[in-house]
Amino acid sequence: MSDSASTSESVDVNDDVTENQQIFQAIGILRGDVSVDDESKVFIKIDKNSYPLLFAPRCRRAYQALLLDVKNNGGKNKRLVVYPKFIHFPSRDKQYIVSFQLVGFDNGASPENSAAVELGDFEFKLSGLWQFIPVCRTPCISVLRNYTEQRSRHLKELEPDKKARFLKASHLPLLWKDSIASPFRFNPKLDKEQQGKPMFVSVKAKFLPHRNVFGFDSLLGVPMEEAPRFLKLRKEKPAHSKGKPKPKPKKDKNNEKTDVIAAEGNSEK
Repeated sequence: MSDSASTSESVDVNDDVTENQQIFQAIGILRGDVSVDDESKVFIKIDKNSYPLLFAPRCRRAYQALLLDVKNNGGKNKRLVVYPKFIHFPSRDKQYIVSFQLVGFDNGASPENSAAVELGDFEFKLSGLWQFIPVCRTPCISVLRNYTEQRSRHLKELEPDKKARFLKASHLPLLWKDSIASPFRFNPKLDKEQQGKPMFVSVKAKFLPHRNVFGFDSLLGVPMEEAPRFLKLRKEKPAHSKGKPKPKPKKDKNNEKTDVIAAEGNSEK
């Protein structure tokens, strides 16, 4: 199978964190028809919509098992465990692109504590920061990269562009009428101290293919003001020499350091 169907540097936001603690995550169940096109790209069709089905190298075994099952038994009505992937564009008027990353597929023998057993068809666990983002009209749950010491050390060895892709947040649009916590919205007229910050929420939601959004189903935990620890890139301006007034340089993204790793959120264990 060609790697053209893979995401070799996909943003996997759900791994290697201690069980039973609050973490950033987005994982759920899809049921649909799986197909492979002439370029070896894999898709899952739900109702009238067809979504790219991606995979990370560490999930290659599940990916190959799914393709073998499709070859032997056909692609109809497959039940998959997936991570949602939404790509947003600078213009709010341009529709985001939806795809899914394969974690596994349910053949009826999944462990009792697995997502395949805990969740129904099209149900997802979403845990992240509840907020509006500038490029989406619908409020989102922003899923960030969970902090671990091992991951922090590993990131320092990556080149800046790979590091940026690795740490890129996943912003998942959620319809939540009368939400228990209001989504955070940045106000450019307020100082940083007056802005407040988004709440960390954990919900069960259903993917709605006719609208390409998630719809709130139920709370999985009490919303928290302090998020779990996460990793992000912190931009640092180059230092100016002492004794001289700081000029007002033109904005140049190339002069900003983007390879500094910052850990934010609640550090209590």
